[in-house]
Amino acid sequence: MNLYKKVFQEYWNPYIAIGIAGLVSALYFGITGTVWAVTGEFTRFGGHILEWFGIDVSQWAYFQLVGLEGNPISRTDGWIVIGMLIGAMISILLSSSFKIRIPKQKRRLFQGFIGGIIAGFGARLALGCNLAAFFTGVPQFSFHAWIFMVTTAIGTYFGVKVVNTKWWRGKPTMIKGRISPVGTTDVQKKSIQPILGLVFAILYLAIIFYFFAIGKTLLAVACIAGALFGILIERGQICFTSAFRDLWISGRAVMSKAIAVGMMISVVITFFYIQSGSIALIKVAAPSTVIGGLLFGFGIVLAGGCETGMMYRAMEGQLLYWVVGAGNIIGATVLAYGWDHLGIYHALVENWPKVNLIEQWGPMGALFGTMAMLAAWLLFSNWWEKRFRYGTGIKQQKTERMSHVTKEV
Repeated sequence: MNLYKKVFQEYWNPYIAIGIAGLVSALYFGITGTVWAVTGEFTRFGGHILEWFGIDVSQWAYFQLVGLEGNPISRTDGWIVIGMLIGAMISILLSSSFKIRIPKQKRRLFQGFIGGIIAGFGARLALGCNLAAFFTGVPQFSFHAWIFMVTTAIGTYFGVKVVNTKWWRGKPTMIKGRISPVGTTDVQKKSIQPILGLVFAILYLAIIFYFFAIGKTLLAVACIAGALFGILIERGQICFTSAFRDLWISGRAVMSKAIAVGMMISVVITFFYIQSGSIALIKVAAPSTVIGGLLFGFGIVLAGGCETGMMYRAMEGQLLYWVVGAGNIIGATVLAYGWDHLGIYHALVENWPKVNLIEQWGPMGALFGTMAMLAAWLLFSNWWEKRFRYGTGIKQQKTERMSHVTKEV
């Protein structure tokens, strides 16, 4: 019972969760030759929706670039997304933490929708979100991932400036009466959730065994990896938005440092696979990467979450993040249209190179150079946290929280 409580009813240390995610993402690359990614499949789903309405998108240049063959259940990327949602849902149900939540301020739904559109557009403009253009892009030794990381951080800074304004926050919603404590009825209602979680897990395992049985090994692997990612992001409460946003708001850098550690693990293993013959996935480093990163960082703060945070929070029952997800798909699809129809490719992408750090610096130079840059990021995050002008280091944060709890009691 204590083990169950520790695994499913307590959130995991983010260093452990993201460290395992870095390991799994590298192994997934070694097995399948592709990476952990989300918004590419969101874009394809947007294309499928347009096709349902009779719009022919097969000749759109962007869909020719990312591929539109098949459907989500016939693609590995599709099962990564499906698996993340199901894995997060299983974890949430086993912890009895599912609950429908509607924002008290209805304006948050509109704000989240707009933020989702901006983030989706920016992610696909940069040819990847916080995963393919960042968390898995850096271990691929693609220089564009470093551009995206820096510009995303800048975008989140400006996003924080906007969401801290009075006109964005609006008037606080006041609730009359006192909030009743959780009673026996609530516990009884929640008791069914672990059973449902177990049922979901059994059904999902059946799908995995089915794919193995019919020889679709890559789909089975994608199912497993997707579910693992979903469990990890939910149990570790992994959110790239908070990794940057918290730096600007409170100076807290735990998530930022944990992501750096996770990428270090992924870099070493990915390097081994590349040197053993796997082909690195290098994206173009262009003005589109800069603008896309800025828009993505700005959008995820307005939305209140990135792709990873959005997915597990949607599974928790938070309606806001279903709206953010819809905005994300729309933004990505708008970019797909504008790629050739509005001349985005010619203006921001064409003739810019794909920069492979292994080719530029040599294998060992790229490995040690990338590890050094990640170490510098880790040290900077630690320095920023300790010397933040409001003094919100980890120890002081704990002291302030304890003080706050004492006052309430």
